[in-house]
Amino acid sequence: MKKYLCVFFLFFNISMYAQNSIIVSKKDFQLIVINSKSDTICCYKCGLGANFGNKQYVGDKRTPEGTFVVSSIEDSKSWTHDFNDGYGQREGAYGPYFIRLRTSRWSGIGIHGTCFPESIGTRSSEGCIRMNNDDIAELIKYIDVGTKVIIEKDINQ
Repeated sequence: MKKYLCVFFLFFNISMYAQNSIIVSKKDFQLIVINSKSDTICCYKCGLGANFGNKQYVGDKRTPEGTFVVSSIEDSKSWTHDFNDGYGQREGAYGPYFIRLRTSRWSGIGIHGTCFPESIGTRSSEGCIRMNNDDIAELIKYIDVGTKVIIEKDINQ
């Protein structure tokens, strides 16, 4: 009987999170998690691509717009990145987690933490959505692979 209860609760939790969605407001620099009834579960400040508008080509520093799906949630604590600022590879560049988005045209687009917490609420990324490291660690509790992510259009289009 205990086995069946554990399986039931595990299934219930996965189903509950799969019904949540993420909305990214480029206008407000906010990432909002909503449930199937459109109730807000949580809201976080985020950083966006350095340039306005929808992503057009690799390296344009724009955050893509549209509806996407979480394809994986990856441990990125050991990942490094060279921001071409003269400091070389930076440890912790992506924070503790990288939430990879399945997009039709772009690879490497996701929601992740940052080693630049001062960039939250600004246009400073290469196209990804940046969050404070504590916030991304909390966010992954509310989503799963398959979660829908809607990135709204910029106001300057």
